[in-house]
Amino acid sequence: MEYVGELINADQAEGRYPEVDIPPHTFLFDAEDDMYIDGGVGGNSSRFVNHSCKPNCEAVQDGKRIFVETIRAIRPGEELFYDYCITLDEPHNAAAKKKWICKCGAPNCRGHMLGKKR
Repeated sequence: MEYVGELINADQAEGRYPEVDIPPHTFLFDAEDDMYIDGGVGGNSSRFVNHSCKPNCEAVQDGKRIFVETIRAIRPGEELFYDYCITLDEPHNAAAKKKWICKCGAPNCRGHMLGKKR
């Protein structure tokens, strides 16, 4: 399914979602060129796909479009997950890992939603 919503820039994203929740709760998906898809505005059910360290889906980018695709057969009623692999501008230190805590319960859970730094 395509992750759809309003296409906004970084300034709009920052103003729209102040980081008061830990972990921050948004429906933003990094598109490209400092643009984000805000699934909370004009989005569809793809915005409710949660994070897991043992995902059954992956996010595939095609230009400014994002698609959530399954990576294995999905059983009826099974929840969809993908690894958010969040990459921050600042270091992925202990404070960042605490801020982006993961409680997915997967046997391989790394304890946070951060991906490897590029």
